[in-house]
Amino acid sequence: MDWLTSIALDPQYHEILTILKGARNGIVYGAKVRFPHALVMTFLFKSGPLKGKIKSIFTATKQHATNLGKFATIYKTMMLIQKKLNEGKESSHHSFLAGAIGGYIVFKNNTSINQQIILYLFSRIFMALVKLPVKRQVVDAPQHSFAIFATLIWGTVMWLFKHEADTLQPSLRASMVYIYKDSDTWNSLKTLLWHNK
Repeated sequence: MDWLTSIALDPQYHEILTILKGARNGIVYGAKVRFPHALVMTFLFKSGPLKGKIKSIFTATKQHATNLGKFATIYKTMMLIQKKLNEGKESSHHSFLAGAIGGYIVFKNNTSINQQIILYLFSRIFMALVKLPVKRQVVDAPQHSFAIFATLIWGTVMWLFKHEADTLQPSLRASMVYIYKDSDTWNSLKTLLWHNK
């Protein structure tokens, strides 16, 4: 085991080992995030036999974990290649190119897992882009800016749900149907309190 430690601490292997650790961390993080989410969503909203539910949970977890592991590997490898081609220096556009290449290779297929990851990133990017001019002191932050943002988001999503529901992402639409449409009808006190309809 001492030879493994010496390899891990040897500077000549540092860049390659960062790629391996990035892949490992992507897999671990993907599993940690997806497993509890898939577990809860499957048992709350999916019907069918227990075996099918368990398979669905592990399939979703595996896809999320492997996708993040693959992306981390491609991203860190592309960053290293670009740095080597640029005389050992990183440029600001390297991260965009590496991310774009990894994004295309790993996330190009429109699966439910990929869609959730992309939508998650999109919302975080949008928030960051809104903050960027304030951070760079191009504009002042308006008072109550988050309240305004929340108001517009909720107004927009409820309008879409009411008038163009088929354009919403399926899991969002399903949760909104459960909360806002299934609550419109009942035939007894029991169904009013405990059942969808």
